[in-house]
Amino acid sequence: MKIKKEKILVAMSGGVDSSVAAALLVEHGYDVTGAYMINYQTSSSGLGPTSSDDEFTGHSEAKPCWVGDYRDATRVAAKLGIPLLKLDFKKEYEETVLKYMFDEYKKGRTPNPDVMCNRWVKFGFWLDKVRDLGFDKIATGHYAGLQTADSGLHTLMQAKDDNKDQTYFLHQLNQEQLSRTLFPLGDYKKDEVRELANRFDLPTANKEESMGICFVGEVDMKEFLQSKIKLKPGKIVMSSGEVIGEHEGLAFYTIGQRHLGVQSNDTKSLFVVEKRFETNELVVGYDNDPLLFKSEIEIEDVNWITGQTPDMPLKCDVRLRHRQEMQNAECKMKNDKLIVEFEEKQRAVAPGQFCVFYLDGECLGGGVIK
Repeated sequence: MKIKKEKILVAMSGGVDSSVAAALLVEHGYDVTGAYMINYQTSSSGLGPTSSDDEFTGHSEAKPCWVGDYRDATRVAAKLGIPLLKLDFKKEYEETVLKYMFDEYKKGRTPNPDVMCNRWVKFGFWLDKVRDLGFDKIATGHYAGLQTADSGLHTLMQAKDDNKDQTYFLHQLNQEQLSRTLFPLGDYKKDEVRELANRFDLPTANKEESMGICFVGEVDMKEFLQSKIKLKPGKIVMSSGEVIGEHEGLAFYTIGQRHLGVQSNDTKSLFVVEKRFETNELVVGYDNDPLLFKSEIEIEDVNWITGQTPDMPLKCDVRLRHRQEMQNAECKMKNDKLIVEFEEKQRAVAPGQFCVFYLDGECLGGGVIK
């Protein structure tokens, strides 16, 4: 009796990582289909949307931002001999991720759209489509490990490549999402992935890394935000109280950002150290300003990947941003609030970002910095 092969839909971005993920699954005998997901669209000449993504005329001013990547994904799929679907999630991405991002900035917080894109789009709407199309699982080119116990419990593990590990961006996933997911690159380092791409003779083997906001790319963040958020000028003050200038709106600044365009009494660099919403004041100070450093923070909207809250207090490692070195901390419950106390004070902790918890290589989950 022939054993049924698992049907896997591989999210192919046109980059080297997802290309190698697809190639590895094909090599291991899975029934693989690729899918290129359109989530956001601008013309190559700016931030404005294009009128149609059905046909590309060849004129650069009309080129949707995703066309080049789609062509690369098509070439990889042809090389691997697998079908490639083109699926449209622009509406879902705009109504969830972009709305969340703009709403958070309007509140003066610093969101991480890549985290919520994984939660709502890649492992939300995409997974729903995977199920609707009759596939068993989705696979992506994320650098992350996944282990499944005999009990069926799924644990998200750090990748072999510490520098590329993307569990920070995946910490909002739950058991149901992980049960239908594969991360083929978890046991590889980036240079090994490049070597595999060359061994498979993939067209994307030497393609450079993409940067910027998930699916939006590299944009002028201030210009991007001003398309949805109105200016609200106010005073720029030193932490000592001296007024030294005027800002355009608290939404356009983040804690720890080097502040340009204002003058203090000396030539040392100034940084954003606080945002005072009640007075609409942007507070700046020097690199060693006490307001820049936090010994503890409160975390809200916490997701524990196992679905169960660990016993408290919990000594663990934390990251407050991607690729930050692990920080020793202790999690405690105080008045029904989760408080994280750091062994060493942390610089430039930005409300709206995520604090992610780790223990012995496992990503336990995380939540929003209040």
